[in-house]
Amino acid sequence: MPGPQRPVTPPSPPAGPHAYPPARRKAPRPRPRRKGLWLTVLVLSLVGVVAATAGLVVQLLPRTFDSVQKQQLTTWEMGKRWRAWPAGKIFPDTVRYQVPGSAFGGPDGLVLDAHRIGIASQASCQEATDASVARVLARYGCLAVLRATYDDATQSLAVTVGVAILPGPTEARASLRALPGRSGSTAPRPGVRAVAFHRTLVARFGNRQRQLSWQREAGPYLVFATVGYADGRRRVQETANIYATAEMLGLEYGVGDWVARHLGAAPRAPSCPGGPAC
Repeated sequence: MPGPQRPVTPPSPPAGPHAYPPARRKAPRPRPRRKGLWLTVLVLSLVGVVAATAGLVVQLLPRTFDSVQKQQLTTWEMGKRWRAWPAGKIFPDTVRYQVPGSAFGGPDGLVLDAHRIGIASQASCQEATDASVARVLARYGCLAVLRATYDDATQSLAVTVGVAILPGPTEARASLRALPGRSGSTAPRPGVRAVAFHRTLVARFGNRQRQLSWQREAGPYLVFATVGYADGRRRVQETANIYATAEMLGLEYGVGDWVARHLGAAPRAPSCPGGPAC
């Protein structure tokens, strides 16, 4: 007879290097929320890069100005000339003027040179102009007046040119319209006061010698001119000497207009080369 049977015991798992590997666990799947977060960060980063690049491009491109800004820059450029330019640039040594041929019975005009005798110190608007003109200039904010005196080619006439500085073109135009007319039948229109220079050819040229006057607006400036005899001769009738009158008109207009055109010349169109410093 068979003997009693022992219970069957399952074999123990091998130990050591031959042990069974542990069971593998499945890695958790990434949550959709994290994917969306990373995608948002990436999109925002790309947007930032594009915006920074666009800003850099804008900085490097030439700057443009609208019409109002251009006008403001032009006015500023013209308005600083009386301080920035040397006196000799405002009032040059020599200015050409023309006498019409009709003054001496010729077909062609005569081109002559006026020579600068001296440049006066900067003066107040009240000091440098007649009282009626000074009141108008003060009303519109006149800052100062610059003056110089020239003689003509024959050295018998003298002309004082004055530049009244106004805050801007609007004030200059308004003050020009408000200037008074002639104060008398033989007196010149009120304007700039004459400047004489001692021990020169125009030493005797003063306010009583003024024969004719002229004025013009030039940007933020009012340019005046007054002409008369350099030898101290008082006012005479303008029709007494046809040639002298024609040369006076040519002298005051030629010198005054030259100063006005150069001070009031439009500067180059404002532009900016771009870059952070612009």
